[in-house]
Amino acid sequence: MEKRIKIKQVVSDVDVNIYWKPKSKTWFFASVITVVFALAVSIFIPNVQVVTNLPYQVFLSGFIIVLLVMWVVSISVDSLRKILYQKSQFFFAVGIALAIWDLLSTKSGFFQIPFFPGPAQIINVIFTEREILLLSTYYSMRLFFVGLISGIVLGIVTGILIGWNRQWNYWLFPVIKVTGVIPAVAWIPVAIVIFPDSYSAGVFLIAIASWFSVAFMVSTGISSTPKVYYEVAKTLGAKESFLLFHIAIPNAVPDIFTGISTATGFAFLTLIVSEMVGAKAGLGWYINWAKAWSAYDKVYASIIIMAVAFSIILGILTIVRNYVLRWKKGIVK
Repeated sequence: MEKRIKIKQVVSDVDVNIYWKPKSKTWFFASVITVVFALAVSIFIPNVQVVTNLPYQVFLSGFIIVLLVMWVVSISVDSLRKILYQKSQFFFAVGIALAIWDLLSTKSGFFQIPFFPGPAQIINVIFTEREILLLSTYYSMRLFFVGLISGIVLGIVTGILIGWNRQWNYWLFPVIKVTGVIPAVAWIPVAIVIFPDSYSAGVFLIAIASWFSVAFMVSTGISSTPKVYYEVAKTLGAKESFLLFHIAIPNAVPDIFTGISTATGFAFLTLIVSEMVGAKAGLGWYINWAKAWSAYDKVYASIIIMAVAFSIILGILTIVRNYVLRWKKGIVK
């Protein structure tokens, strides 16, 4: 019984560190009210600019419904309620920002189109051009994951070699130091010459962008493993392969995830730039095409889709990292 109480106390302390925002429902209902206010602004205040409001109004209505449904479900699900209340202030700010943005653009014309379209115009673009945007997102994500995974695998292998073997460190570490300070986009002329098509060149650029951070963090994690771990294992008769795969690499796992998180950001930046050079599909290509026609509502729509995709990828990576490194939270099961 005493052990269970201690475990619950540890879990409670962890929850306090994660969900540190207000735990009452006041901020949640305030956030719902701000989104309702943004919807009211869109419905009842007449437009100055010629914009189709219906997709934007449907989006806001769906947002409100989702929030309320989640709150009803959270009554019986404690973990969901903590997450919902944690995000309430952010949702509150989003509702205020959407209302102000709509008032300054669509409703008053203070923000001039085509350079500063309102939220209704951007949501309308996402709705009307959903097919080409979905297809562009598919091509971008395919290129992104192939390049990122290639860079991660190459970075992990290189980092292990550098961190574990002095001979490999002697030859490879100078190469990493040189390539690490060179932006991946600087390799575009080389990639265009070497590779036969834009897709292969894009994979190369993204792999280069993600390789350095992963290799550096892996090598740091392995080289920083306390020597006492090796000495104890050797005393028990462990071989070198055991030291590498059961001590050095596990000790470097937190650094590996840090390197992957950093590499994901670099890879996403390189993705968009690489698609703007010679690509025939993808969000980067779509932005370049829309910019040429001064269709900035389409540019902003693509940027929003990229931001959502990047947030989802980082969220999944965070969930995987928290699961793999759950022992660091001190929770005993």
